[in-house]
Amino acid sequence: MSEDTRSELYAELAAVGPYGTHPGHALITMVEPHPGHEYAYNRWYEDDHYYAGAMAMPWMYAGRRWVATRDLQLLRYPEKSAIAQPVTAGCYLSTYWITAGRYDDHMRWTVAINKRLNRDARVYHDRTHVLTAFQNHEATVYRDGAAGPRDVHALDHPYAGLILQVVESDTPDRRASLLAWLRTRHLPKRLAGSPAALVTVFSPTPLPGDRMTYVKQVEGVDTRLTLLWFLQRDPRECWDPCFTELDAAVAESGLGRVELVAPFIPTVPGTDAYVDRLR
Repeated sequence: MSEDTRSELYAELAAVGPYGTHPGHALITMVEPHPGHEYAYNRWYEDDHYYAGAMAMPWMYAGRRWVATRDLQLLRYPEKSAIAQPVTAGCYLSTYWITAGRYDDHMRWTVAINKRLNRDARVYHDRTHVLTAFQNHEATVYRDGAAGPRDVHALDHPYAGLILQVVESDTPDRRASLLAWLRTRHLPKRLAGSPAALVTVFSPTPLPGDRMTYVKQVEGVDTRLTLLWFLQRDPRECWDPCFTELDAAVAESGLGRVELVAPFIPTVPGTDAYVDRLR
């Protein structure tokens, strides 16, 4: 007897609701495998979780994993970070795009599937979530205007690196001013002539109350912004002077402060590349 998968509902669901290509939301998750578990964690994520816990879900349509080898971890700043303690924690980063207008639908599925995966012993527990948050898209700023890939392509285009930047304002009202300054003044100026083709800006959302207990609730949902800088060069080749003073620029604006600047390179899917260079 075959399992009832309620197949008749799929045609009904597909006929309603938003189905555009704009990345209206994102899942951004930075994780630290426990010492001695690096290879096992990577194989679990590559072979199972990236697909069963993410890409196979409705409305999550693009994804990419990134890694920070030890030399990349040592480039991070500020040393005292509200995100990562120590600032080098979190050597793997996964980024996913979710269709605009489908956040609630996706969240219902992801909570349910992760409970099922956990029940079926398909969750790797020897890891720490340093930063895991679903996020709403706020802006994308392009270096080359209409030329080049759009943000919808960013997780499929072969970018050579990524910088995760988290900025924080003192109040929700000041975050709106910070976002406007980033979008209209700071990012266009920093992108001009730089190795970064585009920057996406997101604001974090609270995790649902019925989330898995090993993922902590998101902090700064009213005051933080998360920036993803997509690089056409390895970040080690262009770190200084392009990306070494992002904290100073934000501080000078008087609108906020930088809590993390962390460079990554893309993983090589299906392999253990870079796992031996994490410590």
